[in-house]
Amino acid sequence: MVMSKFNCIGANWREVKGFGLHLLDSRWFMFFATLLIMSVNGSSYMFGLYSNDIKSSLGYDQTTLNLISFFKDLGGNLGVLAGLTYEVAPPWIVLLSGSIMNFFGFFIIWLSVSHRLGAKPHVWQMCLYMLIGANSQSFPNTGALVTCVKNFPESRGVVIGLLKGLIGLSGAIMTQIYHAVNGDNTKALILLLACLPTIVPIVFIPTIRIIKIARPENELKVFHIFLYILLVLAGFIMVTIIIQNKLRFTRSEYIGTASVAVVLSLFIPLAVVIKQELNIWKGNKLQALDAHYDQAIPALNVKKNFDTF
Repeated sequence: MVMSKFNCIGANWREVKGFGLHLLDSRWFMFFATLLIMSVNGSSYMFGLYSNDIKSSLGYDQTTLNLISFFKDLGGNLGVLAGLTYEVAPPWIVLLSGSIMNFFGFFIIWLSVSHRLGAKPHVWQMCLYMLIGANSQSFPNTGALVTCVKNFPESRGVVIGLLKGLIGLSGAIMTQIYHAVNGDNTKALILLLACLPTIVPIVFIPTIRIIKIARPENELKVFHIFLYILLVLAGFIMVTIIIQNKLRFTRSEYIGTASVAVVLSLFIPLAVVIKQELNIWKGNKLQALDAHYDQAIPALNVKKNFDTF
């Protein structure tokens, strides 16, 4: 009795482990990972939140700040280096390069603004740091987004639309996270921009790769579910920002709104991915059993005929 219970627990654990490995190796989990990478890739949209800290801490005038902003836009739109890297290197090299560039650019900016560098950096140095930090965003856009499009070639238009739309929302999502974590400390926002867009791509580096499988029949339907989730997320953030502009939010209220945004952008899409991959996993097991029986039945017939003979 006891041994049968242990055998049952062991079998269930093997089932869970097998599905977990299947999930991490799946195409839909790769799409989910790309969603998360895109959701923290909107640093260029948040320049207005911390630009006053750069101006006041370093004693710049508006003309100098406009120059730094120009290099921010230049780096954000100059994606040639990321594209060339993707042509000659695998996606994980592209993602790792972008993470290193992001951390270097924004971390040095944070050190400069918080006066931890000692000497005040020259204007050309700040422009270079901003160029590197902003240009790093093109690497996840190339490494993750292009790979995801290659994994869903029949639905590439829907994939590009969803991921590009999430990039547009990423600045608002990170703003809610920033208010929940740091309150109104905009200098700490620069440190958040140095860490969060660096960590997330590195975590999912093993996931972002080319995966060739047959297209499931309900693929477009699943993408529609993701679209509805992102529409709800966009509507929630829009209403939240309007209310925050009318009322003064406390720290706990910011934490509440950030929690809802994280649930909509993280846990609900993950639940959709798990459900989809669970159906695929069960279907693969049934096909394997059918194939096993198809091979076993002829062998039994041969043995039966031999015994009769």
